[in-house]
Parts: sequence; structure tokens; C-alpha cells
Amino acid sequence: MRIVVAPDSYKGSVSALGVAQAMERGIRRVFPRAEVRKIPIADGGEGTVEALIAATNGVLRRMDATGPLGEHVAAHWGILGDGRTAVVEMAAASGLPLVPEERRDPRVATTRGTGELLRAALDAGLRQILIGIGGSATNDGGAGMARALGARFLDADGRELPDGGAALARLTRIDLSGLDPRLKDCRITVACDVDNPLCGPRGASAVFGPQKGASPEIVAELDAALARFSLIARKATGRAVAELPGAGAAGGLGAGLMFFSPAKLKPGVEIVLEAVDFGGVVEGAAFVMTGEGRTDFQTAFGKAPVGVARLAKQFGVPVFCLSGGLGDGAGDVLAQGIDAVMSICDRPLTLETCMKTGGALIESAAERLCRIIRAVRADWRD
Repeated sequence: MRIVVAPDSYKGSVSALGVAQAMERGIRRVFPRAEVRKIPIADGGEGTVEALIAATNGVLRRMDATGPLGEHVAAHWGILGDGRTAVVEMAAASGLPLVPEERRDPRVATTRGTGELLRAALDAGLRQILIGIGGSATNDGGAGMARALGARFLDADGRELPDGGAALARLTRIDLSGLDPRLKDCRITVACDVDNPLCGPRGASAVFGPQKGASPEIVAELDAALARFSLIARKATGRAVAELPGAGAAGGLGAGLMFFSPAKLKPGVEIVLEAVDFGGVVEGAAFVMTGEGRTDFQTAFGKAPVGVARLAKQFGVPVFCLSGGLGDGAGDVLAQGIDAVMSICDRPLTLETCMKTGGALIESAAERLCRIIRAVRADWRD
């Protein structure tokens, strides 16, 4: 009997790989001889590299990179098991968790480190690149990323602008003469799970700026700066991308990647499932166990568990979801291919306790679920 384990991470508690390992331990208490295939899933945010490296037997590369506030950070990227595809997550170098809450300021935060990760992949000879852009601390339209790849952002006096989104209000010209020519030969696929445009009431600054430390006044400042950036970048590249879905993702990094590289944006879970050949893994499986930190109405819009379920249903495979918590609209996922959803909590617990003991709770919940399955499906008895 083959069981597929394909969870997302429980953010702030257990990585996707850690969740998959905990689920496997619980499964083996009930089905000790089952073949358990672990496919950690990510949606483009923190954990994407780890999930894809684990699922494809790839290689992790570590390096120093420029952090969101200009300091050096220990970052990473990876090469998938095919040996031809690089995977990068911007959260590794430009992510919000890298900045203490009291220092968060999207006016000065930069995506330069993300560009350095991309450059490292190019230096390694890779021209097929997957990049996840969730969890950013930035609002610079990807200007920092482009700088690391050779672009120059100049004011009216021809001087280089400092890093950060606020400085783009003084942008007069973008010099692309030094932009890395290797980008033209690349196939870059961007994992992006939002459809926000670059500017306006649904744009990067207005929707995502406050969680990065922006007051209403700073939101207005950054939105105006990105509008100017968009105008100048369109003149420099000949590309009109500001209104495209996902342009506002990651503080406008979605737009920056489309402006300065041949990037294409796709839903993150689709990219991950394709990269790990999930269809080939799930076909013929007895069931799939997936999960996430919290399941609510947003999950039904296409988050990782639903992405897993939709593909599994093409092969008639049952899907069960174990979640750290259930919120309003959690039942909506039942219309999206998930057969049952349950919380890992077996008693009243504080959030702090749940976060600290996530692995043990997941393991126990997986065992309980498997005992129920064994009781009603005699043909699945190990």
C-alpha cells in the first residue's frame, strides 16, 4: 500500500519537511509496512527551497547575501534533482522574518540579496530557475534585485539612488546597459499566489505595506514611488506590467522580475507540484495526507492543500487534511477535492503550546486518522 504525504509548513512551528516526517511516524504506527512517499509542499514563501530539494533529492547551496536592511545574512538556494533547475526563495535573503519588528521599514528595505541569489544560480551555469516570492520585507519593485544583476537606477543628476522603495520617488532614468546578458537565455518561473497589481488600492504598498511596518502616510509615499518606478521602467524596457496580476507581489518584486527578466508568474503550488511530478507520485496511491498551519476560507482559493487535492482527484485518490487550526470557512475545502479536514489538537491548548509541540501533535493526529481509516477500510489493513 502506498500513502502519499504532501503537507505545507505550519508557519512558525514546523517546516513542510518536518510535518511530512511527523505524519510518516504517525502513519507507521498503524501501517508499519506501507510505502510512504513524502512530498513536502510550499507555495513560494519560506521553505520552498527546502521542500523542493527534499522532494527531488536536490542539492542545497549556502552563501552570504545582502539582507533587507543592507546587512549580511546567511542565505541559501538550491539545485533540483534534475541537475538543471535552480530554485530560489526571496524570503531567504529579503524576507520579513530577517528584520526585527522594531526595525521594519519598507522605505529602505531592499531585494538586492534576492538578485545575488539569482546571480549565483547564473554563475553555476543554470538557466532554468524557479523563484518563490512570498514573505518579503520589501517594497522596492525589485529594484534591488535588478541592481544586483547590473541595472542602475539614477536621479536627475545621474547619481545612483540608494536602496529602498522610498528612493524611487526620485528616479529619472534606468540604465540597463550593464544588466546581466545571461538573463535573456533563462526560463524563469515565479511562484506567486496573489493577483494584486503594482499600484493603487489593491497594490503592493496599500495591501502588504502595513504588515511590513508602513503607516498610512508611508503607504501613500511608497505607492507614489512605485508609480514613478513603473513609468520609468516601462520606458526603459518597453514592457507594460504594472497592471498584470501578481505585479504587486512581494512589494512589487513580481513587477520587477517581469520588467527586467523573461519571468512568467504562476500559482506557487502548481509550480511545486509540477516540479516534483506529483501526478506520477499520486497515481495508484491508497490516499493522500496533506495539511497546513491553519485552514479557513482562504485555503479554498487554491492554497497548497487544495492544489494537492485537485491533482489527486484526477486519479481518484482520497485526500485528508490535518491542520494546526480550523477557522471560518474551513469546510469550504470539502468542495475542492479534500474528503475530510481535522485539527491536530486533541484537547484545549494555548497557541503557544501548539506552536512548541507541533511535531508531536501532528504525529498523534496522523495516527488517529489512520486508525479511523483502518477501521472502515478492511482492504487497507497493513
